[in-house]
Amino acid sequence: MSQSFLVERQGDTERWTLNDPATRNALSDAMVLGLFEATLRAQADDSLRIVVLTGAPGAFSAGGSLGGFSSAIGQPLKPGEDDPLIAMNRGFGDVLHALCALPQLLVCAVDGAAMGGGFGLVCCADHVIATERSVFGTPEVTLGLPPAQIAPFVWMRLGETRARQCLLQGLSFRAEAAMQLGLVDEVADDGGLEQGLQERLTRLKRAAPGAVASTKRLLQRLRGDVPELRDEAAIAFAAALRSPEAAAGLSAFAKKQPPPWTSKK
Repeated sequence: MSQSFLVERQGDTERWTLNDPATRNALSDAMVLGLFEATLRAQADDSLRIVVLTGAPGAFSAGGSLGGFSSAIGQPLKPGEDDPLIAMNRGFGDVLHALCALPQLLVCAVDGAAMGGGFGLVCCADHVIATERSVFGTPEVTLGLPPAQIAPFVWMRLGETRARQCLLQGLSFRAEAAMQLGLVDEVADDGGLEQGLQERLTRLKRAAPGAVASTKRLLQRLRGDVPELRDEAAIAFAAALRSPEAAAGLSAFAKKQPPPWTSKK
């Protein structure tokens, strides 16, 4: 397993850690693959009761890593060429679907930034605990990109009105505001995440594992299947990344300048 994704087992609980502090745990291909493989294994593990998803110190996740996409930014496809970006982006959608399908309780423990794809991961959790300093945001549209794969999960977690506010305006929120939004369930003092997490895990284990799995299946059916947008979302993301708009937006972001479409007074 890649060192960018770590699994630690303690009794009937596993801690999955996004582990690339240098990038604030940006979601690289290796990290996404490790996370997907872990979900498949967990689905078949009757002895596992709780999964804690967290990030290495400094952040939860800064979102999708564009390192593997850099050569494609602003570059249109050649006629008849298949776009490898589609499969790469769809793979993250597979992870989000698999997380929602876990029969175990999924707890996200957030300390720092949870942006873009990291925001999407948080939306899959059954319980979210975050420190006061944590920040949650969906900045994709400000970079010239659609928040394609995370959109259905943000919509399910927050409802249509708030999902539109987040996704179409590229908003960000501190932990207390995120709790008011319905994204975060409890806020711990800075430095108190581990204590708060352990207290929550003790309470969560009052629920019988079989009853939890059955209830999660019922809730999944009650709200309907997650909208099947993985292919459409991947195509939209790939097309946007290759567009001049994304090239300009990402270049402006790297230079800490406003994007060219920002209105000027």
